[in-house]
Amino acid sequence: MLALTFPVLISLLAEPLMGLVDTFFVAQLGAVQLGALAIATVLFSSASWVFNFVGIATQTDVARADGAHQRERGAAASGRGVALGFVLGAGFAAASWWVLEPVTAWMGAQGEIQHETLAYLRLRLFGAPAMLILLAGFGALRGLQDMNAPLRIALASNALNAALDPLLIFGAGPLPALGVSGAAIATTVSQWLAAIWVMIVVRRRFGSLPLSLANARGLLIVGRDMVIRTGLLVSFQLLATRKAALIGVSAVAAHQVVRQIWMFSAFLLDAYATAAQSLVSGFLGAGRIDLARRVAGVSFGWGVTTGVGIMLAMLATEGAVLAGFVPAGSELAFHGAWLALAMAQPLNAVSFVTDGLHWGSADYGYLRNGMIAATAIGALGLVLLDSTAQGALSHVWIVTAVWIAVRAAAGTLRIWPGIGRSPYRG
Repeated sequence: MLALTFPVLISLLAEPLMGLVDTFFVAQLGAVQLGALAIATVLFSSASWVFNFVGIATQTDVARADGAHQRERGAAASGRGVALGFVLGAGFAAASWWVLEPVTAWMGAQGEIQHETLAYLRLRLFGAPAMLILLAGFGALRGLQDMNAPLRIALASNALNAALDPLLIFGAGPLPALGVSGAAIATTVSQWLAAIWVMIVVRRRFGSLPLSLANARGLLIVGRDMVIRTGLLVSFQLLATRKAALIGVSAVAAHQVVRQIWMFSAFLLDAYATAAQSLVSGFLGAGRIDLARRVAGVSFGWGVTTGVGIMLAMLATEGAVLAGFVPAGSELAFHGAWLALAMAQPLNAVSFVTDGLHWGSADYGYLRNGMIAATAIGALGLVLLDSTAQGALSHVWIVTAVWIAVRAAAGTLRIWPGIGRSPYRG
């Protein structure tokens, strides 16, 4: 489990690292350009979340085929994922091109900031197919339990982006200074080269990569369930942020700090989920439900242990985070929210790990229904929350902890004892 998890963790951190590099260089251009980059990257990362099902479903399909020793079936699943990724990416780029102006205006971009945001997004859209091909290709390789190839590709792509950024943003020799547009070109070029590389690696692993949309209906059904689930997840986070903003400026500032730490901790837990997904899919493909349940037990134990470790680390480092990130006047609001999130980390770990276990068993409909229930309860809690009450921000995070707990409970009960039509029941 740990051998599979570590390279996944590093490769998962590659995307935010690429964003950090872009931010470092663009920040030297000024506040307008940095604001444009912030708006553009939020919009683009939200889109990547929506299409994440391409990688998740491909990983499960390939792992099941590998477990059953059906190489041709695995190659077909890989080719189908890559082909669908290209088509969806191209379709997304074409559809988005015509709505960029109203969408960026809705995000609050005006004047020069909107101009820079639009320039960045239009160039990044050329890389949308590459982004989804990468998701599918990484899914295929992880389905084969090859976690190192995606890691190498992700690191090389980041290194190329970091090398191109200063050349294209500030100019060098015959290269003109392109500003924010240069950052977009650097990322797009890096993603396309990585996409070509991943297709070559997948083809070598299978001996072929049949690019076909035949039998893509199953992937689209998975997409429907996953898009609903992802949409609800994003909606709850938006509702929580909106409630924090209604509480006041100091509260929303503290909320942003706590939320960023929460998102960062999610990368480690998501790595466990990805490793568990590959193992479970492989064992179920081989007809070994007993070993799939064993994977569930081991990953559950590691997840909870890690969650407790994160909780203790958060409690120990509150003062350092307070001093380094929390603005004056937000200290009181921060303390209660930080404590609530810290205590919820073991449950957070369970929710992530069980997500991976159910991805591995292709139980996408159940995950969708669990998110519907959790978000209905969480949204009701946020609506009923009094934003004028003392300690209101801590109440927002207590509601968030309840939302997490419902997801964790639903995910656990599907395995132990195995409610409904559980794939873990022999």
